[in-house]
Parts: sequence; C-alpha cells; structure tokens
Amino acid sequence: MGIFSRFADIVNANINALLDKAEDPEKLIRLIVQEMEDTLVEVRTASARTIADKKDISRRIESFQAEAQEWERKAELAISKGREDLAKAALVERNKADDAANELQGELNKLEEELARLSAEITQLQDKLNDAKARQKALLMRHKTTSSRLKVKQTMHYSGEDAVSRFDRFERKLDELESEVESFELGKNKSLADEIDDLEKEDEIDRQLAELKKRVNSKPQSKEEK
Repeated sequence: MGIFSRFADIVNANINALLDKAEDPEKLIRLIVQEMEDTLVEVRTASARTIADKKDISRRIESFQAEAQEWERKAELAISKGREDLAKAALVERNKADDAANELQGELNKLEEELARLSAEITQLQDKLNDAKARQKALLMRHKTTSSRLKVKQTMHYSGEDAVSRFDRFERKLDELESEVESFELGKNKSLADEIDDLEKEDEIDRQLAELKKRVNSKPQSKEEK
C-alpha cells in the first residue's frame, strides 16, 4: 500500500467503529497510533521533497523570465541598429524562454495545490492522532482500573469461599467432638428423664397386674379348686 493511499485510509477511518469491533481495543489503538505516527513522518518527508521541488522550479521560472527580458532588450537593440533580422531572432529566443517559464509555472501551480491538500490532510491526521493518543491514555487508565477492580473482586470471592469452607470444617469438627462426648455417656446412669419414664412404665405394669388379679379373683372357683 502506498503512502498516500494508506494516509487517506487513516484520515477517513472511523476510530470509534474500529474500537467497537476490536477484541483488544488497547492493542488496536496502539497500532493505530503507531501507524499514524509512521505515516505522518513519511508524508512530512514527501512534503519536504515537494517543497524543495517547488523552490527549484521557482528559481528556474525566474531564470527563464530573466532570460526572456534579456532577449527582449537585445531585440530592441537590434531594431535600434537597423538589424531587423537580429531582432526577429532575439524575439524567437524570448518566446522560447517565455514558453519554458509558463510550462514550469503550470507545474508549480500543481505542486502548490498538492501541498495545500497535504497540509489540510496532515492537520486532520494530527487531530486524529491527538484524539487517538488521548483515547490510548483513557484506555490504559480504564484497563488498570478494571484490572484492579477484578483483582479485588477475585480476592474477595476466593477469600469468602475459603472462610466459608473453614467455618464448615470447624462446625463439622465440633459435631465430631460432641458425638465423641455423647458416646462416652452410652451405658452409664440414666438421666432423670429416663428414670421418670421408667417409673411411668412400672406404674402401667402394676396397673395391668392389678386388673389381671381382679379378673382372676372374680371368677367362680370349681369344686376341684375348693
């Protein structure tokens, strides 16, 4: 890709659209900034050569114009001396010098138009470069801020999970210790509640025994039992 076609592409590029589509906007904008800076250097170098060409053409135009004036003076001298033939020859040379100066003037006009266009586009590119650099700084700041926030979130997340896990392990350990204590109580003296419950069971047995005796005693005895 030539300097000027690449230059025009960058000048006409929509940086916002490029950044929206980029997977890594920070990397893309670094590339854009580098491309703009490189292109500016190349275009300014080309512009410097064009300015040098303009100065050279301007000097050649001045030289041809001076030559035409000199031939004009010689033609006038020849006329004053009655040498019409020499005057005609001098006028021919004057016209050649004028034609050469006019041709160079056309080239000079084109160079001036090209320099004016380049100057306007360089201004546009410089503005976009300044904007890109500002965005680059903003993106770097956002990246650092986002990275810091992400690190904090990750730390809080993993620390929170670790704390919960440690709490669960501690609670499980307590359960195991309590179970171990309760295991020592197995087979030992009953609790007050257990003893009262046993008394209630004994009362129920005594009641059932009394009812059984009453039923037996209430039956008539047979001759053999007498």
